[in-house]
Amino acid sequence: MIVLAVTAGVSLAMMLAWAVQRRTGNAGWVDVIWTFALGGAGVAYALAAGAGGPRAWLAAALAAAWALRLGGYILRRTRHGTEDVRYARLRAEWGDGFQRRMFGFLQIQAAVAAALALAVLLATRNPAPLGMGDAAGVAVFLIAILGGNAADEQLLRFRREPANRGQVCAAGLWRWSRHPNYFFEFLAWCAWPLLAISAAYPPGWLALTAPALMYWLLVHVSGIPPLEEAMLRSRGDAYRAYQARTRPFLPLPKWSLK
Repeated sequence: MIVLAVTAGVSLAMMLAWAVQRRTGNAGWVDVIWTFALGGAGVAYALAAGAGGPRAWLAAALAAAWALRLGGYILRRTRHGTEDVRYARLRAEWGDGFQRRMFGFLQIQAAVAAALALAVLLATRNPAPLGMGDAAGVAVFLIAILGGNAADEQLLRFRREPANRGQVCAAGLWRWSRHPNYFFEFLAWCAWPLLAISAAYPPGWLALTAPALMYWLLVHVSGIPPLEEAMLRSRGDAYRAYQARTRPFLPLPKWSLK
């Protein structure tokens, strides 16, 4: 029952997101609501399925921290910026059918959020006592949160400088990765299998689907491909040169084998 209730709640949240973007004309609000809906789903799973145990409170705290960090950043960006280029492209491509198709698209996003949130449920239901796996999960999560926040703030500072208008950000973590924020977002979801997997709980291995799904979305579907397409249109050769010298995802120097 809890799975059905949480899934329905996420679906309703994305219906609200559709109404908000239609009223405001800015589909960037979709990402704000999606993030808080996913974080809320994780907290609901942790508190409803964990019977107040220590891992339940830990899972709830991590889910809430993830949503507050990422959702707060997207909220700030959406309130003071223009529509995300990904949604602007869909608006142009879908034309008069945008709102109808957007409704269905957001329900797909709701299904993705519901699938990701199951990793929190699996972690919460792990009956093993807290141990080294949980400590490792928290460490990975903290690195992800701190790294993602650093990447976002570095990009914001770059964009605030008038001299950087129309330029490509290659400062800080962006020197080593074209999308360090996406890398740290993926890393955050790697924490859940560490909390879920134990010898006492074989179903915990299913939590590996969450980082796998997030990687596929960010690298191959809704993250890097549409954003890089937009950057190539707006930055041209400058972005092509950036692509040639910078890794797309992993924030490490791009060593040449020549």
